[in-house]
Amino acid sequence: SGTAVAKKNAAAALWNLAANNDKNKVTIAEAGAIPPLVNLLTSGTAIAKEKAAGVLCDLAANDLNQVAIAEAGAISPLIDLLNSGTAIAKEKALGTLKNVSKKADESLSSRKRKR
Repeated sequence: SGTAVAKKNAAAALWNLAANNDKNKVTIAEAGAIPPLVNLLTSGTAIAKEKAAGVLCDLAANDLNQVAIAEAGAISPLIDLLNSGTAIAKEKALGTLKNVSKKADESLSSRKRKR
């Protein structure tokens, strides 16, 4: 809940906290921020979507967060941002998808080796 401005500002603050700080990336995810950020990708203003994509991009640098981002349903909204977002939102959506896909690649490769 909260106003559109509050949501945008919260996402911006999380983005600042996640930037270049591995411990904060884990703490933010453990606090449950990923599902609301994914929701913001579809329901926020253009700038709020940009900020949410930025946070998710930073969080996706962590392997465990990559799984949580995918499980939270972020893939489809991130793909939508590639078509309709601001230039920054597109860049961050692409970065998030790239990081999340690395984990999926590793998982598929691991499954193939086990067979």
